[in-house]
Amino acid sequence: MANPNSLPLYERFEHKNTLHKVMEFIILFLLLSLLVYRLLSFNNNGFTWLIAFLCELSFTFNWIITINNKWNIVEYKTYPDRLLQRVAEHELPPVDMFVTTADPELEPPIITINTVLSLLALDYPADKLACYVSDDGCSPLTFYSLVEASKFAKLWVPFCKKFDVQVRAPFRYFSNNNTMFSGNKSNEFKREWKTLKDEYEQLSRKVEDAVRKSIPFDLSGDFEVFSDIEGNNHPTIIKVVWENKVGASNGLPHLVYISREKRPKHPHHSKAGAMNVLTRVSGLMTNAPFMLNVDCDMLVNNQNMMFHAMCMLLGSKNETENAFVQFPQTFYDGLKDDPFGNQMTVLWKYAGRGISGIQGPFYLGTGCVHRRKVIYGLSPNDVKMTNELLKTFGNSKEFTKSADDALRGKTEYYPDMLSKSMEAAHQVGDCGYEYGTNWGKKVGWMYGSTTEDVLTGLSIHKRGWTSIVCSPDTPAFQGCAPTGGPASMTQQKRWATGLLEVLFSKNCPIFHTIFANLKFRMFLAYFWLLSWGLRSVPELCYAALPAYSIITNTHFLPKGQEPTYYIPIALFVLYHVYTLSEYLQTGLSIRAWWNNQRMGRITPMSAWLFGVVAVIFKLSGRSETVFEVTRKDQSTSTDEGTEAGTFTFDKSPLFVPPTTVLLVHLTALATALFGLQPPAHDGLGSGPLEVVCSVWLVLCLLPFLKGLFGAGKYGIPLSTIFKSAGFTLLFYTLCTNTWLPSHPL
Repeated sequence: MANPNSLPLYERFEHKNTLHKVMEFIILFLLLSLLVYRLLSFNNNGFTWLIAFLCELSFTFNWIITINNKWNIVEYKTYPDRLLQRVAEHELPPVDMFVTTADPELEPPIITINTVLSLLALDYPADKLACYVSDDGCSPLTFYSLVEASKFAKLWVPFCKKFDVQVRAPFRYFSNNNTMFSGNKSNEFKREWKTLKDEYEQLSRKVEDAVRKSIPFDLSGDFEVFSDIEGNNHPTIIKVVWENKVGASNGLPHLVYISREKRPKHPHHSKAGAMNVLTRVSGLMTNAPFMLNVDCDMLVNNQNMMFHAMCMLLGSKNETENAFVQFPQTFYDGLKDDPFGNQMTVLWKYAGRGISGIQGPFYLGTGCVHRRKVIYGLSPNDVKMTNELLKTFGNSKEFTKSADDALRGKTEYYPDMLSKSMEAAHQVGDCGYEYGTNWGKKVGWMYGSTTEDVLTGLSIHKRGWTSIVCSPDTPAFQGCAPTGGPASMTQQKRWATGLLEVLFSKNCPIFHTIFANLKFRMFLAYFWLLSWGLRSVPELCYAALPAYSIITNTHFLPKGQEPTYYIPIALFVLYHVYTLSEYLQTGLSIRAWWNNQRMGRITPMSAWLFGVVAVIFKLSGRSETVFEVTRKDQSTSTDEGTEAGTFTFDKSPLFVPPTTVLLVHLTALATALFGLQPPAHDGLGSGPLEVVCSVWLVLCLLPFLKGLFGAGKYGIPLSTIFKSAGFTLLFYTLCTNTWLPSHPL
């Protein structure tokens, strides 16, 4: 029998996917054939031919990068039982857990405390855990909710561990569709279950009443610090909500509330700034060698997730690899068939796991366990940098000492450090503490982008670190996905803006491949991600070509008498068969595939396009990008009946371009239907391929077609329709005046 100490804590498995690779190369061959056809026939066609060529060149390059991303699809299997045989419970490393929230209206406190309660109830020694909650909104509601939640946690955590509860976020556990009750029939369990359910309902009422302000909120005692303050103008507030003073492994972990100092005209760097304050404060109080960060809506779904993460962190070679463990993002109560295309199940299974086979997954900003010393700027096998790094942490001697301990691997913990370090913790939370330091530049979470997660992950990979993905059978975390058009588009716009900020900066990954330790294939993966927004330009231009060709009675695709006529047909069919096979193999429906194909056309010409505009304004110095918080909902269940998943609209300009594209194609199809096209030049007018493309785009924009006739939030506002109609009229006028020459150049 094998010695448990000799067995690996995790193993790597590769998937060949030979059939998919064959299809990928056939699609690439067809794309290259189409480009060759464009070049050979360029002199016989007009300016639209050049636009089509440039767009297809962009699509081909993107497809080459896609092949790169999916070439080595890997999975990892962890063995927590081997970890527990190898490491005694009292020898497990401590972990600091970070929860970030910014707006109590967009991120309701009831969601935040459910996330906190699920973390406090993890199956991991309580004396090895500390939970820090960053409230960037400086809301007494959030602090009040945490105080009340800590009282409930004294009942909830023992109950979860006593009865081995699987779902440890109470609102999920006590939801109507929960089946946990049927798994345990003992009278003791039923009695305690009923008691806990009543207690949670009482907690929910208290929080909801406080939010509605139906009860007087007395800002005295611990709440006095919240009197006479503004959200963007207040001192640092740090409150120890609960302290595990006796260091009991079966008690409750530490729970600390933090609202960093904010002052007008001082840069706060959004979530990245909050994460750096959490890092410094926790470094003074507990200084755990590992740090878990989650968004306020990311509930623990696997109570053993920390053991899975430790298998990968402790099982690596001499701690010189696996800088962080990234858990995939999954969602609870997800709308059926992913109507807004934001659950990204297939994207993660193929591209995400493929990138994991290069240098490791991207840092996604939530559901990730970091090594503290890596966040402090250490490189693999680098011990000489320690003294140099210590000069960049700021003027707090206490924190510099704690950073030195972390970099040298010292993990001594003193039970009374929370109270003793309070003064120093306030100092490192001040908004001016980072001046003259490398925080946000070389140390901590990186500044300079609203997608601080990707930029921080890039800064780690460029130092030569690898990362690793952990996908246990039971997903580690579950969050809530946006459930409407405006929320989905806002999230996508923020992503596109932040990613382009990284691409057009000194942090562009090509520099890290040339001058640092980022692998070339990993550079391609980062470029694929960072250039999401740029794809809006060829997408929008290519979407305009069928309508232009129909209105002007020209063509941009091969004619029926040409042998190349079947290239775009084969390309269209094979690509959609390829993507459909991915969805079916993932266990998703054809409807889910169609919804994601549809959103794949809508998102680039709306959210991503405005992301490009925002970055252009920033680069030209006209405005700064703003971190936009995505609205969180406690439940996305389908209780709303047929309205659940229906596309919703508001007066945002994000909806103008897709509405315009829809009206343009409806106008083009009407022009062809009623015979209003001009005579074809040399008899080479628009053909069936242009019409099929136009109809296909109308089908993809079907939510907007319904929105033209909808009412309320399900209807496109009249102001948006009028703007789109104006742009459509302008486009039609330019087409009829042959603004783009269709004859040979």
